[in-house]
Amino acid sequence: MPQVPWPNPAPFFLSAGPVGCLLVHGLTGSPPEMRPMGEYVFERGLTVSGPRLAGHGTTPQDLARTTWQDWYASVETAYIELEQECAEIFVTGFSLGALLAVHLAVRRDVSGLILISPAFWVGDWRIHVTPLLRHVIRFVPKDLSRENSDLADPEARTRFWSYDVHSTEAGYQTLMLQRVTRSELRRVLQPALVVYAVRDQRIAPYSGPRTYEQLAAPDKEQLVLHKSGHGIVVDSESEFLFRQVHHWISAPRGAAP
Repeated sequence: MPQVPWPNPAPFFLSAGPVGCLLVHGLTGSPPEMRPMGEYVFERGLTVSGPRLAGHGTTPQDLARTTWQDWYASVETAYIELEQECAEIFVTGFSLGALLAVHLAVRRDVSGLILISPAFWVGDWRIHVTPLLRHVIRFVPKDLSRENSDLADPEARTRFWSYDVHSTEAGYQTLMLQRVTRSELRRVLQPALVVYAVRDQRIAPYSGPRTYEQLAAPDKEQLVLHKSGHGIVVDSESEFLFRQVHHWISAPRGAAP
């Protein structure tokens, strides 16, 4: 089958106050993984946008036809739409979404960044052979028994809508995006919160700490979780995460440089 048919992969928009929160999902995923956080902050007065990245939420073949620039265009379009309603916009990116959030922050007047399970460095060596592999094999089946094996909550996987294969082209595009955005970390001056889990088996163990260290933002914090896996946004500590994110967004701070 082309995808795991769990929650509806449609984008969402929840209108409330003048402070906005743009929620960017991860690779092969879709907006539902960000919806619980979106509803939490919406209920506390934030306007929320959860866009669907190009090539996601449809078929793996669609994903294989996209580039990282297409993914970024989805984020930028959603940002511009949110800008029509909000005076401040905080961008939350999960996994691949964290890379796209950074790419946006160095180009737009983002009020702040929340980078969750940031995939600037990943643990899977196969990503480094995608420049060649993509010309030979289009898709690699996911081992669903291991894909989210680091999740503490057994129900967490039901909160994802994701393809059941990896696109080698999408892996290559991710590699290219990593190379671009790693160098952009030192250009991010907006307030930033970096969130990662010590049990995360998807990104490299040093990805979270290194992301925090390389951000140029003078106002930055990190939140380390000890019970969750890579999918922090839906795992056992998600409610705690949502509270911390809302508290961080609501905290008074000076204008970004």
